Amino acid sequence: MDLELNDDQIDLRDNVRAVLARECPASVVRGVYESTGDASALRKQMVELGWPALGIPEEYGGLGMGFVEVGILAEELGRVSAPTPLLATVSQFVPLLVEVLRSAPTSKTGELLSEVATGARTGSLALAEKGRWSPDSVNTTASGEGDSVTVTGTKTDVLAGAEVDSFAVVARPTGPAHPADADRSDGLGVYLVERADAEVTASKVIDPALGLADVSFDRAPAKPLLTGDADGEIARAVEQAVVAMALHTVGACRRIFEVTLEYAKVREQYDRKIGSFQALKHRFADMYLAVEKANAICYFAALAVAEDDPRRREACHVAKVASGDCQSLLAEEGLQLHGGIGYTWENDLHFLLKRAKVADVLCGSASWHRARLADLLGLTVEVAP
Repeated sequence: MDLELNDDQIDLRDNVRAVLARECPASVVRGVYESTGDASALRKQMVELGWPALGIPEEYGGLGMGFVEVGILAEELGRVSAPTPLLATVSQFVPLLVEVLRSAPTSKTGELLSEVATGARTGSLALAEKGRWSPDSVNTTASGEGDSVTVTGTKTDVLAGAEVDSFAVVARPTGPAHPADADRSDGLGVYLVERADAEVTASKVIDPALGLADVSFDRAPAKPLLTGDADGEIARAVEQAVVAMALHTVGACRRIFEVTLEYAKVREQYDRKIGSFQALKHRFADMYLAVEKANAICYFAALAVAEDDPRRREACHVAKVASGDCQSLLAEEGLQLHGGIGYTWENDLHFLLKRAKVADVLCGSASWHRARLADLLGLTVEVAP
């Protein structure tokens, strides 16, 4: 397994970073925070550059790239705290559709992917319930047969739920073949529900640019994409969502390190730049090491997913743990090393701090994934999500 990015991947990273630096300055994020502007121009530019099509197969109008490329995009979006549903679309909605398509090829799923590739549709994965990011916690039900299916239940912490067009809802089929009290091994299904048919309540979180929302379905009309026994497809899509969110977190952390280092090179104390103090150099070294370690672990997980390596499940848990540990250190040190100015609304640092903190708890917190990793090792640990 080659852990180095190839030339094409490096070019992708550099191009995405250059575009985001130009099209998504802190003023765009601030406008979303203060409700004085929007990111419509940024989203239009992303569609024109084909970013929504990144991980979609070529036969459906996509670019046919792998999950590593999707991870690169997720990381770069984290660097600028981008206010866009693109992260949810490329790292959650598309992977689940692709997994469903591979298992049960239908024109319906192919058409959805084609719409995403052109920018005509955005979507998100509706999985978590009561804050628990796990298929085992799903109690949302899907009733009916054929195309006459309705979904009932409530999903929490849906990424970009307040902005996307559609939801890929994970639900338990009920009915004659799937009684409501059936054992959980009976299987999960994947259903498409339009945003207009759901009750969406924007979540009050410290990072409004993520568009988090709770989404309720009261016999909402749904299009069945995979009805029952979709546990494997859902698990693989969830792994991709976890790694992408881990890389998104690391992207924010890397930018925290960079802006803090830049500040230390100009801030003077006792007639000296604070970056010249030996004690602070040690702290910057620790920050740099934390970012590089988390980055390497996350890309190992991305490669494990891309190559369907047998270690992919464990690697995904470790990636989320590493990104969580990284943000814990970088958020604390970045804020402290900025001193009093780091607490001010006018300083752009807080956008990155909030993005790293919220991203850490999405798709399962570091402590939750650490507990799941312990389970794989034969230990039993109960940790809140």
